[in-house]
Amino acid sequence: MCNGADDVTYGKARLIEMRIALDAMGGENAPQEVVRGALEATREQAVEVVLVGKRSAIEPELEKHHADLPIVDASEVVGFDEHPVHAVSEKQDSSIVVGINLLKKGDASAFVSAGNTGAVMAAATFILKRIEGINRPALGFLFILPWHSALLIDIGANADCKPSQLVQFAQMGSIYMEKIYGLESPRIGLISNGEEEIKGNLLVRETHQLLKNTNLNFVGNVEGNDITRNVADVFVTDGFTGNVMLKTGEGIGEMVVLSLHQALARVPLLRMIVQRSIRGALRALDYAEHGGVPLLGVNGNVIIAHGHSEAKAIKSAIFIAKKAVEQDVVQAISTGIS
Repeated sequence: MCNGADDVTYGKARLIEMRIALDAMGGENAPQEVVRGALEATREQAVEVVLVGKRSAIEPELEKHHADLPIVDASEVVGFDEHPVHAVSEKQDSSIVVGINLLKKGDASAFVSAGNTGAVMAAATFILKRIEGINRPALGFLFILPWHSALLIDIGANADCKPSQLVQFAQMGSIYMEKIYGLESPRIGLISNGEEEIKGNLLVRETHQLLKNTNLNFVGNVEGNDITRNVADVFVTDGFTGNVMLKTGEGIGEMVVLSLHQALARVPLLRMIVQRSIRGALRALDYAEHGGVPLLGVNGNVIIAHGHSEAKAIKSAIFIAKKAVEQDVVQAISTGIS
């Protein structure tokens, strides 16, 4: 079994076109579901996945599936309750730091983790560094609806922002939607409490004026409920607001599903019909469908998956990472910003 750092020759001389480093210890269902997701991904698409983490925990999972994937040993794990910066500094042999270093050295094309989000962002920022000209990296979340897909950025990387930083989020979001989803001149909307130009707090009003003077396809202020209305492709906001919006949406989705189950419990046939009719809409908030969110603005392809991720979500995150590499998103952002 090819499962040790000594068994896998890394380096630019042998770097194949696509190699994804996967944090095998990241997430509440690691390493079982992470390994399963990796195996499903490699069976469905031409991508090599390198599992990063404790060999003693990963090897038994591979043996369960009679499978063979390369492993890069990392003796430490960053917990969800640990302070991100301290953990990255003190746990240099954690799966997150080791995985990011593989990306830094060119021994991987992308890094995927369902672990501590703050730690992944901190490691990526410290080790990979920001793209020149980028003030703050940002996280984006893709809402997938049957009739429309929209990127919400930022969703938590930056709680406090300046207007110029929101403009950069808009630029990165526009490039991402163009490269990954093939949208020509994506429409940019600025989250506010009203469509009128005079609406919003000071941050929104100042950002609005800046966006008007860019070459982006800025469509003006939008409201939270516009995400489902196909009025914009990229919804820009600060990380505090974006995170609240996202979690509120997840909570409402769970509430709707639970309420329907309870209301239709005594009518199985009707319940089946209703569930099928709303399944497409609920995909918008299903992290398993999109897999993970991109950390945009750092010098490397980093995808952060949901902490609850099971195999399907991990597989989807790997595919998102693969597409980001194929479309050269990092270089596109670097060129677009400069």
